[in-house]
Amino acid sequence: MGVFLVWYQLSKMTAVERSDMWEAIKMVNPLWIIISLLFGLLSHFSRAYRWKYLLEPLSYKPKFITSFMAIMIGYFANTFIIRSGEVLRGVSLSKTDGIPFEKAFGTIVAERIADLIVLLLIMTTAVVLQSTALIAYFKENANPTGFIILLAVGLTAGIFGLRLLKKSSHPFIQKIRNFGLGLLDGVRSILNMQHNTAFILHTLFIWGMYIGMFWIMKFTVPGTAEAPLGVILASFVIGAFAMSATNAGMGLYPIAMAAIFTFFGFEDGATFGWLLWGTQTIFNVIIGGICALILLLIKRR
Repeated sequence: MGVFLVWYQLSKMTAVERSDMWEAIKMVNPLWIIISLLFGLLSHFSRAYRWKYLLEPLSYKPKFITSFMAIMIGYFANTFIIRSGEVLRGVSLSKTDGIPFEKAFGTIVAERIADLIVLLLIMTTAVVLQSTALIAYFKENANPTGFIILLAVGLTAGIFGLRLLKKSSHPFIQKIRNFGLGLLDGVRSILNMQHNTAFILHTLFIWGMYIGMFWIMKFTVPGTAEAPLGVILASFVIGAFAMSATNAGMGLYPIAMAAIFTFFGFEDGATFGWLLWGTQTIFNVIIGGICALILLLIKRR
């Protein structure tokens, strides 16, 4: 899907548009890219350190370096197979620090819950700052009937699934239930932390770095350099969802950036998207690949 979307976007562009985008990329000041990568690296460091606060209530204390390596291996994997990185994070830490996979994975789920809350806060802020343009758009294009039907189907399927997990005696269903209970222990760790304040500060720092690396990259192309905070936050939220829809946002991220910046009346959104996605992806693949090789060597020893 990611490769197809890359081909789709490039094939829709004329030869002149592709040439102009490539020339714009070649003229980018590398300082902005270096700062953006530094912000990304600091967020990874903070995420690795934050992880220990979720594992401490479970009586596990992983090393910072192994936590960082597990996180980078996760980003590396997500580039090629969507959402596989979360699984490999737990597997990596179980190999290096002896932490049961289901416990480690449960804390990763707890992380995602905290991150989702922050993302919703950012999304709310973006909606408030760009309320006029967004309200006008949704009035013209919203389909409330479809949304209600989708919500009803989702709730029905969820209730049926929970009842099946709770009452079934089938061995396979029991394995799923036991695995789910292990995940629940990991999620509960977010409520039993001794360092709640530190966890919250790290979470805010991580997302501050995400916004920072997004903000600084707007100066790389003339068409987005003047975009205000509201547009940047709205584009950031759309980009976050695009990153989750395909493997590390491959193909979809530049398309989403082109669409959202055009919606708010700014040019060069596609160039911005290719630069931000491309530089961060190359960085994560290189560092994550190195970490994966190191883990293999540790496992052999």
